[in-house]
Amino acid sequence: MDNKSGFMRDAFQKNIRQYTMLFALVAIWVIFTVLTEGIFIRPGNLSNLFLQTMTVGVVAVGMTLVIVTGNIDLSVGSVAALAGAVGAYCQVRLGWDTAPALVAAVGCGLLIGLWHGFWIAYRMVPSFIVTLASMLIFRGAVLGVTGGTTIAPLSESFKALGQSYLDPIVSAAVGIIAILLFCFFDLRRRFRRVKYSFTVPSWPLQLLKLALGAAVMAAFFGILVFNEGVPYSVMLVLVLAVIFHFVSNHTVFGRHLYAIGGNADAAKLSGINNKKRILQLFTVFGGVTALGGLVLTSRLNAATTSAGQGMELDVIAAVVIGGTSLLGGEGTILGSLVGALIMASLDNGMSLLDTNITYQYVIKGLILLLAVWVDMATRKK
Repeated sequence: MDNKSGFMRDAFQKNIRQYTMLFALVAIWVIFTVLTEGIFIRPGNLSNLFLQTMTVGVVAVGMTLVIVTGNIDLSVGSVAALAGAVGAYCQVRLGWDTAPALVAAVGCGLLIGLWHGFWIAYRMVPSFIVTLASMLIFRGAVLGVTGGTTIAPLSESFKALGQSYLDPIVSAAVGIIAILLFCFFDLRRRFRRVKYSFTVPSWPLQLLKLALGAAVMAAFFGILVFNEGVPYSVMLVLVLAVIFHFVSNHTVFGRHLYAIGGNADAAKLSGINNKKRILQLFTVFGGVTALGGLVLTSRLNAATTSAGQGMELDVIAAVVIGGTSLLGGEGTILGSLVGALIMASLDNGMSLLDTNITYQYVIKGLILLLAVWVDMATRKK
């Protein structure tokens, strides 16, 4: 009994920020449901809420590992806008098909990420300065590509990325498969821990965890299935989240990134090529940011000069609120997605209440400040 209670206590203390984040999300949903007289919790609004989360969610998945290494990227809004503008320009102005236009946009993001990685890793310029400069440089590039005008309309295949849905039956099948995989890998992890004599929760607690997780996933997919199906953008985020979760937890590359964020000097002394890893990370993140820009552009059905403005703040806030430490070395992909959902929930709920935009910015800023304070306070302990 002592071992079981000790396991639960240690697990709670280890994940206190993640639990706080989940409690905050539930509290926000309850408050907005009451204040909007149930409108917030309606399936149609929740489906729209999940769609609102996706643009930030795509970029937040990659930003998590950037911040885990102790770096930051302030240029994501400009880079996303530029990638979207490049894709739209190639299709609308040059007459390209959707596939090569999307490849060109992602390629643009990869090159920008490579540029960032070079200056940060090999010229030792702080990421804050490099990406702050890029925020200005590539916002100017957006104006250059678009000519200061809106590029529209996009083809149906281009718009599908941000506006189309999987068939409801296919969506239901995806949800069932996702639940089965969740249960399989969670049980597989338990049996592996038992094999190597690590502590595990009791079976009742394990089954409760599985039941809660399956219930949340069933509710998530159920809402989407009964509202046209799972959007392509949601599938994109889920696929990216699975890939990045696997990379961060089960690959040498991921372990190196966490080691660099925890103590860069110790990581270097242990044989990790810090510069190479940072270059690789920022290159990949550039491509991920481009995908976020394409989702945004396809949702708007246009590339605009103002696209992505303020995105960097929403992305960073989502990642930090989701439990990733600005000091580096700690953070999870799932946490960042929940953080993105919290930010989208605030925007959605305050819009339903017709809250003055002034107060919306103030509230979001205070929540970000509180999240960073919690991070610093728990680190000291």
